[in-house]
Amino acid sequence: MDKVQMKLAKKKRRISYIKRFWPLYLMLVLPLTYFAIFKYIPMTYIQIAFKKYSIVQSAWEMEWAGNYGFEHFIKAFSNRDFLYALRNTFMLNLLDLVVGFPAPIILAILLNELTFKRFKRVTQTIAYLPHFLSWIIISGLALQLFAPTNGLVNIVLNRLGIDSIPFLNSPPHWVGTYVLLGIWQSVGWNTIIYLAAITGINPELYEAASVDGAGRFRKIWHVTLPGLRPTIVILLIMSLGRILGSEFDRPFALANKMVISVSNVISIFVYQYGIRGLQFSLTTAVGIFQSVIGVIFLIAANKIAKKFGERGIL
Repeated sequence: MDKVQMKLAKKKRRISYIKRFWPLYLMLVLPLTYFAIFKYIPMTYIQIAFKKYSIVQSAWEMEWAGNYGFEHFIKAFSNRDFLYALRNTFMLNLLDLVVGFPAPIILAILLNELTFKRFKRVTQTIAYLPHFLSWIIISGLALQLFAPTNGLVNIVLNRLGIDSIPFLNSPPHWVGTYVLLGIWQSVGWNTIIYLAAITGINPELYEAASVDGAGRFRKIWHVTLPGLRPTIVILLIMSLGRILGSEFDRPFALANKMVISVSNVISIFVYQYGIRGLQFSLTTAVGIFQSVIGVIFLIAANKIAKKFGERGIL
């Protein structure tokens, strides 16, 4: 068969494939249109990070900023507020990763080991309910529980003869409260992923471990955790990619003037300088910096995972 016949055969197979699965491609039109309109077209305005912003001109008509277009990046790194926000963002996200990442894994293993199915379902439901609460509601609950004078926890401590703990007023205590509230809000929802991964482990492996005399902890160590390893690696890589990402509602709702030295993160900086201060070019440059660092961490973590024999995500 010559090359022309091979090309014709491939073309016929491609046409027959499209005719067979055209409903699937038709279903893709709507999500692709959504991403094109709301995700990719707005990305053309990324260029304002390198230009002098003008509200009366389009992004293509604006003049280039000084220092070969990097004026706003230099201005950002010369801004003390941004450097503090960068430090706080990295610190809080790192603590979330170190303390919060193992929490759903541990909870999923504990739930999997429960023998009472009804108790397991009730516990799982209670654990992931906080995921549906907004951080405004959670901050109100935190204020009622941890306020220095009239918070429930400090009232109980005072009744026991213990001094009040400044959960929300002292920077070190605020950081601990911030991380623990984040774990409480997200641990149940993230546990669902690991429970689903555990159900995919072959039950014969547990039976073989029992035949070999392995106890419950040996089964967890030699069967459950190795079965969870691919899921753990993928979620860890994704978490490292968000190491400089910062949600707005959580630190903004929990912050106050006494802890601004640790609560001011990049998202709050963008809100203050971009939305309130109308410095759109500066905050766009900050957003690009966040994205570039996130991609670097993502690719580096993915390569490290592949070196250890894992599949990774890229």
